Amino acid sequence: MTPLLSAIAITPALGMFLAFVALTLVITYFSARKATGSASYFAAGRSIKGWQNGLAVAGDYMSAASFLGISGMIAFKGYDGFMYSVGFLVAYLTVLLLVAEPLRNAGKYTMADLLAYRMSPRPVRAMASMSTLMVSTIYMIAQMVGAGGIIKELIHVEFAPAVIGVGVLMLIYVVFGGMLATTWVQIIKAVLLMGGAFALSWLVLGKHDFSMTKFFTAVAHADYAGTMPEKNLLEPGMKYGAAVNPWGPLDFISLALGLVLGTAGLPHILVRFYTVPDAKTARVSVAWAIGVIGVFYILTTFFGFGAATVLPIDSIMVNGKENTNMVAPILAKALGGEFFFAFISAVAFATILAVVAGLTMSASTSFAHDFYTNVIHHGRETRPGQEIRVARLTAFVVGAVSIGIAIFMGPTANAAFLVGLAFAVAASANLPVILFSVFWKRFNTTGAVAGLATGLGSSILLIVLSPNGIFGKEGAIFPLENPGILSIPAGFLGAWIGTLLGKADPESEAKFAELNFRAQTGLGSEKAGSGH
Repeated sequence: MTPLLSAIAITPALGMFLAFVALTLVITYFSARKATGSASYFAAGRSIKGWQNGLAVAGDYMSAASFLGISGMIAFKGYDGFMYSVGFLVAYLTVLLLVAEPLRNAGKYTMADLLAYRMSPRPVRAMASMSTLMVSTIYMIAQMVGAGGIIKELIHVEFAPAVIGVGVLMLIYVVFGGMLATTWVQIIKAVLLMGGAFALSWLVLGKHDFSMTKFFTAVAHADYAGTMPEKNLLEPGMKYGAAVNPWGPLDFISLALGLVLGTAGLPHILVRFYTVPDAKTARVSVAWAIGVIGVFYILTTFFGFGAATVLPIDSIMVNGKENTNMVAPILAKALGGEFFFAFISAVAFATILAVVAGLTMSASTSFAHDFYTNVIHHGRETRPGQEIRVARLTAFVVGAVSIGIAIFMGPTANAAFLVGLAFAVAASANLPVILFSVFWKRFNTTGAVAGLATGLGSSILLIVLSPNGIFGKEGAIFPLENPGILSIPAGFLGAWIGTLLGKADPESEAKFAELNFRAQTGLGSEKAGSGH
């Protein structure tokens, strides 16, 4: 590309991105004026409508990995890559059927509120806060690594400044605007992302005369099979087939378990259900999220398969390696020119900013509300507004740590490894204790702490020992890339054994009926308001 064309590509991308930043900073300014109490700062005053929260949940969930990574996965791995999209979508049925309503009715600001309802609050909140901080920080490091690499590719800003810039903007949204500003950043991002997805899909279908038959015929004949020329992209097995990897089929089951169950334990998704006025609105917001996310992941089919039918394979390879993160932007440039490429670039920026803002919000809320107020100070604020001040300070610390580690790891770090760890921890540690709290009367504090510790420890250990871990593919002790098939049962087993080994807790069992009644009816749950 000539310097002139590079300048043309950069200028619109930066212009669109700066327009997005300006709009969201205005929203942050007005949100900051409303974030005067804990409920306003942590839960947007519980005033978000169902459709708004649904868009925000979708915006929080559809990360850069979804928009960019899955497109490349489908382009190179075909059917097996599309299974990622299916897994991400199906995961929300778990959230809708098992988690959203009880969490909204029994909690206040965080997942630990639900656990502490029946259990001894201090040990449970301490472990839940540790798990939340672990999941959020690791997930955010992955986004930061992705941000630096993508922004460097898209607008030629060096890796470290790109990561710092994204981190600083994210901190402004969270520290000053709280959950309300974060929510609107996510809504705007979701709208932009869906607009870009529809436009790109329309352009892809236009290349095939808007005929699905012609499109999938072209996909079946696309020369993207790589090392497996006997297969086409519509056939399963290019990533998880036994011919590629003897452990592939088992690894796929493990991945599916992590995706489907992990989403229901992701802290930055769970806290979104506290921003709505009641459980009915929480259910409505999940339905909206499923609709938006479902449409988006269907459209990823056109990104990935479309690239395979439109782009020469050399255009999305770098030094002989698959450049999966750049498939969608390169496809946008090929079909829509420099201006559309600039728009997709801006959407990628918006995607990263919205997700890291949500992650930082969940981490800072958990530390301030669960650990500082309820563990250290036994549920009492030392002075008015102290909880919010601690949350803001925590956001700075978590943001700085994530930025620093992302820069240290560099653009070549395996972001998929980090995201997999976050999902594995969420599914293995958080989900078992949430479900047992709501559905098992005998469950006690010992079981909750043991479940959180076992799930957290086993998932981290297995990924460290996996092909993506410290020993690499050749020396891996655990052969699967995805640990969920062992770590998720370990989390449930740890919670079950811990409960049986712990002393029966009559008070906890007595509160079970109360929790169950409140979870199902919403009576006594936190209502909309601006104060504590």
